[in-house]
Amino acid sequence: MKNGKTYPAAITIFGAKGDLTRRKLIPALYNLYIGDHLPPVFCIYCVDYLAADQDAFRKELLDGVNEFSRSGKADPKKWAAFAAQVFYLQGDFMKASTYSTLKDQLEAFEAASGQRGTRLFYFAIAPRFIEIIAAAIYKQQLCNKVALDRIVIEKPFGTDLATAQQLNRYLGKRFSEKQLYRIDHYLGKETVQNIMAFRFANYVFEPLWNKKYIDHIQISVAEQVGVGKRGGYYDSSGALRDMIQNHLLQLLCIIAMECPGAYKAEMIRDAKTKVLKSVRPFASAQLFKNVIRGQYTAGEINDTEMPAYRKEEQVAANSNTETFTALRLFIDNDRWQGVPFFLRTGKSMFRQSSVIVIQFKDSPHKIFKDDIVPNRLIISIQPELEISLLFESKLPGLQMKLVPVEMDFTYQDAYTETLPEAYEALLLDVLHGDATLFMRADQVEAAWKVVMPILNAWKKYPAKQLHLYKAGTWGPAASNVLLKPYAKEWFRLPSGDAVKE
Repeated sequence: MKNGKTYPAAITIFGAKGDLTRRKLIPALYNLYIGDHLPPVFCIYCVDYLAADQDAFRKELLDGVNEFSRSGKADPKKWAAFAAQVFYLQGDFMKASTYSTLKDQLEAFEAASGQRGTRLFYFAIAPRFIEIIAAAIYKQQLCNKVALDRIVIEKPFGTDLATAQQLNRYLGKRFSEKQLYRIDHYLGKETVQNIMAFRFANYVFEPLWNKKYIDHIQISVAEQVGVGKRGGYYDSSGALRDMIQNHLLQLLCIIAMECPGAYKAEMIRDAKTKVLKSVRPFASAQLFKNVIRGQYTAGEINDTEMPAYRKEEQVAANSNTETFTALRLFIDNDRWQGVPFFLRTGKSMFRQSSVIVIQFKDSPHKIFKDDIVPNRLIISIQPELEISLLFESKLPGLQMKLVPVEMDFTYQDAYTETLPEAYEALLLDVLHGDATLFMRADQVEAAWKVVMPILNAWKKYPAKQLHLYKAGTWGPAASNVLLKPYAKEWFRLPSGDAVKE
């Protein structure tokens, strides 16, 4: 939609036989369709090199919707109407004929629609194909309308700063930056989007959001799953590239950014990029004191035996790839000078949990006999979907005795609506040409600059301080030492289960 006008939409998914298409993209597009969020006239072209019958392919997609869609099993009539607009195109990404066939299909669709519409090209492919497909659609002039045509690129966007810069230059020579949507699905999560509303629409918190009142901040994303069948990719990536460089640094930006002048994409992306550029570089002499890396060994999760990382499929037997990373960093600006930010992520951990903790400083008022627990703001992204504030209250009775209590806001209690999946929000934004939740070229490069000293140090000393931890625990004990003197251990939401270290 542009200036109130709705355009036909032709959506092309490269890598259509992959897991992402079946689990995320088609369920998201189907939910947008049944929610009347797609344009009245649309089509979806699914491109991959494997042979597939149209009906059989649509059946595969239906199975994916029935298994993974938040709306449950598809309504037969609605699915039939949706699936009639989904077409499978067999084609080798390396051959020009694939793109000429696609061009014919796009032009036929637009001729039938009576106008040139929006073209969305989703790169659900291995990184090695990005430049190949980009060059082909550029040569065929499939994506030549800056105002209408968009490309969505999944992470990883490069494997280090140099490759990210090279890819940005390559794409920048062929397409406008306004056409490039570097997707990070974490930014599409409802609770992540709500952080900006929470900060900038509620003035009660903003005056406290600075070094004068905040002691430290923890951002933790724990994954219960191991690497599974992703061992081939993960062993050349690791937790720092896979999670810290994108997901956690994006959460950091939202928490630490200044209020933009308006809710406009470029102003918001400017504010986020400014945060990344203000992160204090890791000094070589202090790097191993500020960064912890770990790797899981055999353990148990939910009474199920879990293999060691080095025993996973397609993982080298002597691999030093980290499955856990924790780091302490500082943002050198007026708002945050001296406030430590602790970031942590790991696989095969005790439970799935994504949480941000704003730990306020101790109260300067010392009139009570009881020990005062400092205020704490907890933003749970998953699985709880809640925001809670810890504060002190008088225990009912005849004496002045204080106890910490929590004031909670939960999505489940506050709203009856089901929450859209992250990919629904992000795909709809692409169709509308809204880049607010997507990373710009300079932001991607700034994020890589933050982690490059760590990657370089680990490359130089591949086995130095690789801490092992059992699957089913909360990671290596050394990560708790990283928090001192600000905290004894990482904050954990109560789960009702015994805590394992």
